Amino acid sequence: METEWLDVEVLIRVGAFAGVFALVALWEVLAPRRQSATPRSRRWPSNLGIVVLNTLLLRLLLPVTVVGFAMLAQQHQWGVLHLIPMPPWAQVTLAFVLLDLAIYLQHRLFHSVPMFWRLHRMHHADTEFDLTSGLRFHPLEIVLSMLIKFAVIVAFGVPVVAVLFFEVMLNATAIFNHANARLPLEFDRRLRWILVTPDMHRVHHSVHRQETDSNFGFNLPWWDRLFRTYRAQPQDGHTAMQIGLPEFRNPKWLRLDRLLRQPWAKSERDDN
Repeated sequence: METEWLDVEVLIRVGAFAGVFALVALWEVLAPRRQSATPRSRRWPSNLGIVVLNTLLLRLLLPVTVVGFAMLAQQHQWGVLHLIPMPPWAQVTLAFVLLDLAIYLQHRLFHSVPMFWRLHRMHHADTEFDLTSGLRFHPLEIVLSMLIKFAVIVAFGVPVVAVLFFEVMLNATAIFNHANARLPLEFDRRLRWILVTPDMHRVHHSVHRQETDSNFGFNLPWWDRLFRTYRAQPQDGHTAMQIGLPEFRNPKWLRLDRLLRQPWAKSERDDN
């Protein structure tokens, strides 16, 4: 049964990733939000190369996936949700919300603690904003994020179904809300009450620090409003705003080897 679950996890996650990536890539071609100054051929090999490296590293260092870990927690009845009688649908819904809150808090932590920011800033150093930006995270950040998820699963006893659904949604929304694609403004205004949209998240990738430290959500937009980190629009407008970090604008930082070395590179922000 465990092997069957893990086989299903791989099929669902790979299938969802490929499908969402293809649809969003097509959307970017048909309805781009901004004109890109750097061609995809300069950025995509490194951004997608990071995805391959992260996948291999996780399989090497953490052979147990989050779904496998959730199965272990369920077998041993770990976590507070196992102590609270509730229908399965309510347990899955609550667990999903708790996982999303944990990712929001983790995101803020990685912005506020200098040691963690050194890892996370690789994601922000991309000078363009498109679907591959949502996949560009330093391998060490990916490992830390996975360990945090393990801790949340153990603490709350997150059901296996909730973990699988959350992982698929987190990956899909990371691609979606980093899209360089246009939504009708009125539709965007309404949608961002229930889902983080590309226009909402693009503010988070501004060169202005007060905008970089806003709109931390990936799935649900409620946490930014609740914790007062929500910013509706960038001060320079979406088409004119500058993406990235001031200290990493040299094209050399687009190379894969430079991305991996970036946590140990000098940054003006480290002195702030």
